[in-house]
Amino acid sequence: MADLMQFLREEGISASILADVERFRQRFPVADSLQRRVPAPRYLYYGKEIWEEALTALLCGENLLLAGPKATGKNVLSENLAAVFGRPSWDVSFYINTDAATLLGTDTFVNGAVSLRKGPIYQCAESGGFGILDEINMAKNESLAVLHATLDFRRAIDMPGYDRIELHEATRFIATMNYGYAGTRELNEALASRFVVIDMPVITPEDLIKLIRREFPDLRDSFANQLAALFQDIRQKCDGGELSTKPLDLRGLLSAVRLMHAGLEGNRALDLSLVNKSFDSFERQLVTDVIQARLPETIRYEDVFA
Repeated sequence: MADLMQFLREEGISASILADVERFRQRFPVADSLQRRVPAPRYLYYGKEIWEEALTALLCGENLLLAGPKATGKNVLSENLAAVFGRPSWDVSFYINTDAATLLGTDTFVNGAVSLRKGPIYQCAESGGFGILDEINMAKNESLAVLHATLDFRRAIDMPGYDRIELHEATRFIATMNYGYAGTRELNEALASRFVVIDMPVITPEDLIKLIRREFPDLRDSFANQLAALFQDIRQKCDGGELSTKPLDLRGLLSAVRLMHAGLEGNRALDLSLVNKSFDSFERQLVTDVIQARLPETIRYEDVFA
């Protein structure tokens, strides 16, 4: 956590906001049994304004909705926020068949007696955790209605046949949603009103270089710049409708560098991590052309790493 706080100071995050985060952590210590649920992020989110908006909203007791296109760092920021507040987190992936039992819990038998098997939202609520609601607009709106009382001023869960649970004061929910994916739907007004919405911007070339260099300190500056420019080239092709968003994969770009670091020839690494994400042969060739226009035909280890 100290490293993450130092990172935020280096990024120029308001000192008063960080002091409030420290006070929050001191006010709400985490039980030893839940320490394993506190994230230890591998990647860090870069973006001073977004950090300050998200931290302020959570300090004010609001729930967050991170909305934006692919490769804008929604899941990275969600994990980072749970880590910097030092909260145990529960990850809930939404899909078409998500229902109340999936979210809140269901009856089960324990030693011959009916008992409640608590769902992730229930556990998060009573433990003061951060609930990461991933792709919230993948679920049916009617199934999400069970969260209304949990997410608004009532901050409670009513389970039929069981006691009413008041949310722990530290409990927060962070939802993410992409636009236009297959299976997604418009988030209804009642649910959207229960969140503070942050429209996630695309990562800037400068922040992308910081991210890559932090993960691979021995990466040559010139190659880091070329990778950032390549990612921008792919994004422009996607925005222009020439490519689908399949090759616009930030995780894939980092995976490619990781494969290069392990000794795989650079273009083969890019094929595995970016080009082959497209399953249409014509699109794969277009992605290959974009890469070849930006990078050498043969990329050797010594070209990439110092």
